[in-house]
Amino acid sequence: MLSIIQAAGWPIWPLIACSILALALVFERFMALKTARVAPPKLLDEAISVSSRAVPAPDVVAQLEQNSALGEVLASGLRALNGNPQSSEADLRAAMEGAGRKVAHRLEKYLTALATIASAAPLLGLLGTVIGMIEIFGSQAGTGAVGATGGGNPAQLAHGISIALYNTAFGLIIAIPTLIFWRYFRSRVDAYLLTLELASEQFVRHISRLRK
Repeated sequence: MLSIIQAAGWPIWPLIACSILALALVFERFMALKTARVAPPKLLDEAISVSSRAVPAPDVVAQLEQNSALGEVLASGLRALNGNPQSSEADLRAAMEGAGRKVAHRLEKYLTALATIASAAPLLGLLGTVIGMIEIFGSQAGTGAVGATGGGNPAQLAHGISIALYNTAFGLIIAIPTLIFWRYFRSRVDAYLLTLELASEQFVRHISRLRK
């Protein structure tokens, strides 16, 4: 591996940095977007059950908020009702929508960075290719055309070709998996946001009945 890095030249180092960053972001998103941390399947039913007769106490609401992202959204409606028992359905919906926007921003965290790496890696590989071509042409400077004077400097020619090919390959190797993971996380976040929206709509109608 070290010999490949040496053959690829200095343009490979930005690509290595991108690969490390992309790997760290993918691992972080896998941990952050677990179903248990975002939208546990039975949480909505449990929240409705707990608040079926009256608005839960503030400590129960705080526990719900700390449960998950969905719990945070549901707790915002209960907190609004605790703060003002006369809150209208529009007020409750506004409180939950505000909490939902914060949760959505948190779920989409680092996705832009992944997309940027997926876009930038091929360009960095192309930069390495151009630098390799410069090395190739530089090896012919002052020696005439290839074949006219023995082909110039063979070692420098080989080095330029290795820089060009290795950087192109590394750029694609980094970009393709990163793009796949970005699309996967994007679709996962979209599915979570739909789940949160539907659950919030159902819950706001439920807590509106508690107000009456």
